[in-house]
Amino acid sequence: MIPQPTSHGIDAVHPVDEVLPPLRLAALGLQHVLVMYAGAIAVPLIIGGALHLPKEQIAFLIAADLFCCGLVTMIQSIGIWKIGIRLPVMMGVTFTAIAPIIATGSNPSLGLPAVFGAVMVAGVFTFVAAPYVSRLIRWFPPVVTGTVVLVIGISLMRVGVNWAAGGNPTLSTPTGPVPNPAYGLPVHLGIATVVLLTVLGMIAFFKGFLCNIAVLIGITTGFVIAVAIGKVSFTGVHAANWVALITPFHFGWPTFDLMTSVTLCVVMVVIMIEGVGQFLALGEIVDRPVTPDDLARGLRADGVGALVGAVFNTFTYTSYAQNVGLVQVTGVRSRWVCATAGGILIVLGCLPKLAFFAASIPQYVLGGAALVMFGMVAATGVRILGHVDFVENKKNAYIVAVSLALGMIPLVADRFFAQLPDLVARFCQNGILLGTLCAVLLNLLFNVRGTQAAPQMLTKKVA
Repeated sequence: MIPQPTSHGIDAVHPVDEVLPPLRLAALGLQHVLVMYAGAIAVPLIIGGALHLPKEQIAFLIAADLFCCGLVTMIQSIGIWKIGIRLPVMMGVTFTAIAPIIATGSNPSLGLPAVFGAVMVAGVFTFVAAPYVSRLIRWFPPVVTGTVVLVIGISLMRVGVNWAAGGNPTLSTPTGPVPNPAYGLPVHLGIATVVLLTVLGMIAFFKGFLCNIAVLIGITTGFVIAVAIGKVSFTGVHAANWVALITPFHFGWPTFDLMTSVTLCVVMVVIMIEGVGQFLALGEIVDRPVTPDDLARGLRADGVGALVGAVFNTFTYTSYAQNVGLVQVTGVRSRWVCATAGGILIVLGCLPKLAFFAASIPQYVLGGAALVMFGMVAATGVRILGHVDFVENKKNAYIVAVSLALGMIPLVADRFFAQLPDLVARFCQNGILLGTLCAVLLNLLFNVRGTQAAPQMLTKKVA
């Protein structure tokens, strides 16, 4: 980049805007890809497995996800018009939306077209809401945000636990559900345990890069064991093309379901609030303070990410915290490193054989890692709640207690609301939506004054 002259001479290029030599860009970009790769492929694997999709469709979801991760990362880090924060940010599919996506996708009357329609609606909502995020934040103080994230994390636990045991406890057949004979086999539990212990061991005894890819190493260890004992089928890998383009609307044109759309919009509010925190932290790390305009551009990129995901058959996107940590660890502040990583992800997404290989990973291998990843979602909720005053304001405890209890009803008693009118039952059966509404309303009831003030730095008008 050419330095711009000023009245004081020539300004040096800020490290964020520095274009590094090609080989160094490639190496550092690949490192960012490796750090976020496990999370990026885990979401389509988990959703595809939970929806019982054929391996070739799961492979397509993985390839499409990698492609979209790369495309949205480039938009976020390079910037287009008023979109993209122009900092070293890696974008990946979010775990926060998994629960409502699985609930909608597994509904025979809705399926994946309704999922992609809701993702599209959530993307438009996020794009429009981005400049006014301060007005949204006042409705979602830490006591609400922490409760919502905690409900989401606990809701996901059922998926992770079942995966660790080898799948769902029952199988659907033309004559009705039957017990799954592979559920809970000792070999499944054993390999899931090895994956879990490997992840924990890497986190306990290593630092830096190896610690950041602990989940990837754990999944690889479990996969190698499963291959060694003949438990993995590579059907479809040899027949897959070496190179293929990601086609839009592969699963059909999106359809629009009100309840799913509202749920994902609520999820995107949580994602935006988390994103604000990550953007502010990253601005401090790279020594480029983030302005309200920067926040608006970054959040608009989240919205564009969801729109891109809806078109190319994936889900909602957010900035990956582990890559923010990598920027701090390495000290490399150039956004062009992340842009290069985005290019690498786009190339990986166009390699179907790689996607088929990843789709061959057994559920129980992923289950061992899912226990950690989903547990971390719940732990994030607990961490957010750690900033809440429960001593001076004892009413906050009631907000968490009642909202968490209501959010768990669909998880532990799936017929609790079965006798209600259909629309009401569908709303109440969504634990995330129910818990969020309860938390917002109770916060208004108990902490009315606290909802009137937005964080000072966000009160400026945002373009």
